[in-house]
Amino acid sequence: MKRVFSIGCMLLAGALLTVGTVLAASEEPTIYVIQKGDTLWGLSDRFLKDPYYWPNLWARNPAIGNPHFIYPGQRVRVYPDRIEIEPRPVSPGTPAVQRPSEEPVAERSFLVSGSEGFLMEKGLNPAGRIITTSQNRQIVGEDDIVYTDIGSAHGAKEGDRFSIYKKLDAVSHPVSNVILGEKVIPLGTLQLTEVEEKVSKAIITKSYREIGPGSILLPYRDKRRQISLKAADHDLSGYIVETQSGNTAIGEGDIAFIDLGKKQGIEPGYFLYILRDVVPDQQYADISVEKLPPEVVGALVVVQSGENTSTGLVVKSIDTIYRGDRVEARTDR
Repeated sequence: MKRVFSIGCMLLAGALLTVGTVLAASEEPTIYVIQKGDTLWGLSDRFLKDPYYWPNLWARNPAIGNPHFIYPGQRVRVYPDRIEIEPRPVSPGTPAVQRPSEEPVAERSFLVSGSEGFLMEKGLNPAGRIITTSQNRQIVGEDDIVYTDIGSAHGAKEGDRFSIYKKLDAVSHPVSNVILGEKVIPLGTLQLTEVEEKVSKAIITKSYREIGPGSILLPYRDKRRQISLKAADHDLSGYIVETQSGNTAIGEGDIAFIDLGKKQGIEPGYFLYILRDVVPDQQYADISVEKLPPEVVGALVVVQSGENTSTGLVVKSIDTIYRGDRVEARTDR
């Protein structure tokens, strides 16, 4: 059984050296075999003289699911400007199929279902609402009949489709307390079957959650899509302002909303680190310490962007992630 070794800030003395020689003037890498006691921090410091490169090493190698753990025997390629995990060798006669976990991050993509939700910012208004249901039922689902306040006067016609959302509480910024928008979550879809001047009759074509009167409607678009990872072309810094679930603590696979959007240059596919500031304890320091390097606790991928906010999928977590944790993209790493 493979044994894992926790990441620390030091390498064990006597770690074996690499096979080959780094050729600074070329792309020919050195091959290094990870030994007991090696850490991502240590490898970054040792070969690149930059211990803070390790989040990039982690991000670019999805085979390392948790950066607290690497395995003796793993092989890495050391280039003058980067470190890569070497793909596992393929046995003779075995098709050379690369496992998803071994793809470089630049080629990774994520399938999102459209159930992530978003923050409805000021100025973004719904197309209409469900104003009542057949037999005045409070909860309806797929194939049920509802009535909306969207009519031909709004340009609607029979066959038009809309996405159904539930509007939740307003979301305030965890630092400034400024209201950023209202959290909305998708409930399903409907299609108009009969249209009059100011109202219409519709059928629920899909339901993810319970649907009822008051649910808001937005023009339909297929939310299920593939999000390809891309590198940010400028530095970005913001905060997790809310979670889809409403839970204070989240982890890998959860949805978070951040205070960065199109106006800040955010695009779907951007990969952001999730950071937590470390507060120094002055009683143990001989000098005045104002700031310590932040702790990297995870990463998220932007799946939808608004004007000043975005929806992100947490793709890695090495510790519990909280509302108020920082997010960051750095182009110099």
